[in-house]
Amino acid sequence: MDPNNPVVLLCAQGMRAEAEGRAAEAEALFRQAWDAATDDYDACVAAHYLARHQKRPEDVLHWNQVCLDRADAVGDERVRGFYPSLHLNLAKAHEQLGTADLAHEHYRRAAATIEDAAAGPYADGIRFAVAEGLRATGTRAAPASAELAELATKLCARAELTTLALLLPAYLGDLGTDEDRTRLLTALHMVHASRSLPEDELALLRGAIAALG
Repeated sequence: MDPNNPVVLLCAQGMRAEAEGRAAEAEALFRQAWDAATDDYDACVAAHYLARHQKRPEDVLHWNQVCLDRADAVGDERVRGFYPSLHLNLAKAHEQLGTADLAHEHYRRAAATIEDAAAGPYADGIRFAVAEGLRATGTRAAPASAELAELATKLCARAELTTLALLLPAYLGDLGTDEDRTRLLTALHMVHASRSLPEDELALLRGAIAALG
């Protein structure tokens, strides 16, 4: 985003106020950004931040829908990377309002566009949230492995950080695709090759590999 854009500048000031605990000032700055918007792109950016400061779930949904509608109206590469987050936010809003079928649809659309998110912690955070949302709505494409869930619990209990660092990104970010299953199986095989687990955890690991393979 252009840091010299007045709307982007107001939103940056609002984010700073938000981070410093000045919620009312942040909301006022985001409202100023909305009022200053001169095109669909500016309005999309401002609506995203306004949605974060709504108190009623219906208003959160409204502003997130406005954000998506304005992004659709822009329709070019400037907003391509926004879509995973836009659909995730709409999914959460629908889930909060109890419309699980619509929540699932937006989680699914977020998953379909996840590769367009900027790589790094931002994309990872979206992926983890989308995977959790798909599980919560009961529509995850890939069956969960009970052995893997138990293994993760055991590893967390004894703070086995190295092994967890290998497994958790693939485990928590599993969206149920063939590519995700391959990524998870690769991580499991890497842990198995390390020969670092006690026998009971090794048995769970082998069971997880068999279940997912």
